[in-house]
Amino acid sequence: MRPIADLASLLDHYTLSLGNGAHETAIANLHIMRAEAVTEPLHAVFTPSLCIVAQGAKRTVAGERTFDYAPGQYLTVSISVPVRGQIMEAAPEAPFLCMKLTLDPLVLNAVVIEVMVPPQEAEPEIGLQVSPVSPEIIDAAVRLVGLLGRPDHAGALAPLYQRELMVLLLSGPQGARLRQMAMPGSRTAQIVRALRWITENFRQPISVEDAAAEAGMSASTFYQHFKNVTSQSPLQFQKQLRLQEARSLLVSGGMDAASASFAVGYSSPQQFSREYARMFGAPPQRDAARLRSQVNAPTAAAAG
Repeated sequence: MRPIADLASLLDHYTLSLGNGAHETAIANLHIMRAEAVTEPLHAVFTPSLCIVAQGAKRTVAGERTFDYAPGQYLTVSISVPVRGQIMEAAPEAPFLCMKLTLDPLVLNAVVIEVMVPPQEAEPEIGLQVSPVSPEIIDAAVRLVGLLGRPDHAGALAPLYQRELMVLLLSGPQGARLRQMAMPGSRTAQIVRALRWITENFRQPISVEDAAAEAGMSASTFYQHFKNVTSQSPLQFQKQLRLQEARSLLVSGGMDAASASFAVGYSSPQQFSREYARMFGAPPQRDAARLRSQVNAPTAAAAG
């Protein structure tokens, strides 16, 4: 079995010319990441995926839960959820290096059926989890990333290596939680249905009762299961989506704060400004100006 250093060497090689940031690859569902400096906390929406850190360290915060992971560990995400991520260890001579594989629930379900692992009903668990990475997972990850240098073989072998990684995940410590993700009638699937509905309608006024009806649960049961999975309440989840979208409109869309607040569903610009500053650490216009200056600064790439 290959050591984690082999994965780090490959990621260093393939990201060196690409520079800092997360990069799509020619292999479907595979992203590779590099950062040569520690970053400030960055807000994003994670989708179902497997993340393996080969060098450096990262912290991800989802609701009230914090997940730290470094070489020798992997993170899986089984739901789409807003998070705050920060690279904690990185330097030019030892950059943060990571690979991310998007997990398709339909493919995962097919793998569950193929390996005859019966998905069992259980209480929904937190949608993110960190576990020690096995030598077998590292070996499969090295072979998958190595296909970036073998494009003539990638089309045939990449889907096989990705399915191998899914088999290994399903048989590992996070297998039960991932099987819930792949089980259409599970409680986790009901929560995912509500998450999708909230994400599609986050600009509109919603209630816990509305979201619970979408999930097919009573309001009290839904609220508890939702918090188990996302580590936040449905309205907190909606608020994070609104504020992240507003930040994007301010930075790249050129909107003023009041226009952005109305565009994402706020009726009070004052409330929007308070909640925005609480989440991002500065009032809307000041935060947007700072982000635009970072993008335009010559050192932005080095800062990640």
